[in-house]
Amino acid sequence: MSIVLEHLTKRYGGHPVVNDVSLEIADGEFFVLLGSSGSGKTTVLNMIAGLTGIEDGRILLHGRDVTGLPTQERRVGFVFQNYALFQHMTVADNIEFGLRVRKMPAAERKQWRNELLELVGLVGLGQRYVICTNTGLPLFIDARRE
Repeated sequence: MSIVLEHLTKRYGGHPVVNDVSLEIADGEFFVLLGSSGSGKTTVLNMIAGLTGIEDGRILLHGRDVTGLPTQERRVGFVFQNYALFQHMTVADNIEFGLRVRKMPAAERKQWRNELLELVGLVGLGQRYVICTNTGLPLFIDARRE
């Protein structure tokens, strides 16, 4: 999915937290949004997903202007900072959850899952269970102990 942000602005209490941000992410491109705490990274992601309104600018997803569309019509996946993972499910099941809800066929889900595991360097860890440490970072462990 290509993402284009054109002159996005968001203010809280009159203070700009996102100020005239423009960027283009090509289809299939791996993009990282970095910045210090409070720099507006999460606000930008919330704006793309439609969870936060914008004051100025436009958001285009795959060339379609979605600026005025509600969240559910944007078809954007989003993982919150608190790692909303299901601890009773394996890593693979967590990855496939949204795809299963959308009724994607099993073979396609498996292909997406494997590609994502490879992308994030977790090949071979799909059958492990997810637990979260007290730091909030996901920790993947085997269900079996040797």
